[in-house]
Amino acid sequence: MTSFNGFTSSETFTQFPDSFIRLMNEIDDIAELKVTLYAIWRIEHIEGHFRALCESDFEAESLGLSLEEIQRGLEKCLERQTLLKRRPERSSVEGSTHEADVFYFLNSPRGRLAAEAFSQGQWRETAKSMSEPFASRKSNVFKLYEENIGALTPLLSDMLREAEKNYPGLWFEEAFEIAVSRNIRHWKYVEAILARWKEKGKDERKDQQDPVKDADRYTDSEFSEFINRD
Repeated sequence: MTSFNGFTSSETFTQFPDSFIRLMNEIDDIAELKVTLYAIWRIEHIEGHFRALCESDFEAESLGLSLEEIQRGLEKCLERQTLLKRRPERSSVEGSTHEADVFYFLNSPRGRLAAEAFSQGQWRETAKSMSEPFASRKSNVFKLYEENIGALTPLLSDMLREAEKNYPGLWFEEAFEIAVSRNIRHWKYVEAILARWKEKGKDERKDQQDPVKDADRYTDSEFSEFINRD
C-alpha cells in the first residue's frame, strides 16, 4: 500500500450530504460506490445551474474502473436512485439514441428540478457544450499563459499542470484577465487569485461585475508582493 502524504490547506473540500453515510453502509459494490462519490464530487465543481454529467465524464482512469464496471456502477446508481438519468423530450420524439443527449443528475432538490427542466427541452445549448469531452471544455492554461505572460519553461509547465489539478478549468481565463487588467503579468499573481477564490468562495461574490471591474477587489495590500514587480 502506498502511503498518503495528507490533505493540504490549498485543496478544495467537497461537501457530501449526511444521508450518504447511511447509503455508504448499504452499497456493497465498489463500482457503485466509486461512481456515486465521483458524481457528487464532479457535479459539485460544475459552475452554473446546469449541473449534470454525461456518460463520458465518468473517466475510467480517474475512477480506476473498466468501462464495463462504470456502466454497472451507473446502472446501480439509477436503480438505487442516487442518480437520475434524463434525455430531452425531443430525443424521444425524434427517436434519437445518442448518448450525448443523455445526462445524469444528482437526486437532490436542485438536481431533480434540473432533470425535469432538461427532460422538457430546456438548456439545449448548455447541454450541447457539456456533452463535449471534458478535456476540451477546460481552459487551455498553457495557451493562456503564453498569450498573456510569455514563454513557458519546464518548471512553469509543471506548475501549470499542478494548478489544473487544483482549480476548475473555467477559472483560469478570468484570473488571467484580471491580472492583465492590472498589468501584473506574473503567474504567482494569477495563482494567488485562484487560491483566494478557492479559500473564500468564487461563486459567493455579491457583486457580479465583469472580470476587469472585479479586479479592484484584489487590493494592493492583499497582493502587495505582486504589485510593481519587474
